[in-house]
Amino acid sequence: MNRIAITLVSALLIAPLSALAESMKSEAPANAGVYFVQPTDGATVDQTFKVVFGLRNMGVAPAGVEKAGTGHHHLLIDTDIPSDLSQPLPATDHVKHFGGGQTETEITLSPGKHTLQLLVGDHMHVPHNPAVVSERITVMVE
Repeated sequence: MNRIAITLVSALLIAPLSALAESMKSEAPANAGVYFVQPTDGATVDQTFKVVFGLRNMGVAPAGVEKAGTGHHHLLIDTDIPSDLSQPLPATDHVKHFGGGQTETEITLSPGKHTLQLLVGDHMHVPHNPAVVSERITVMVE
């Protein structure tokens, strides 16, 4: 009986916190969009190549700077959009953070087929509501 009571109390405490986290997400401006300027979908690239990010109806601000209508880029390499967009994006080999407000980078990938996707995060690396995410593109690395 104690386990059931503890589980019930835990669920009742966690649900409001989850709702609070969702309500604290930064709102994305209307018609905000992120896209790749370079490379284009289906491009063949060298192992080290330039990636240029595009953003529309939104501004770029470094991580830590809380300003409405802004965010910074995250580059997802060979991975899916995280299922829980209420949490800060992880920094991994597959999720690159550009918290300095960068709008381009050079990356090095192994030869073969790779996917790239952009996701804009707010001052705390949390995706906006709704999420500002690019189409996933594929590049062939020589």
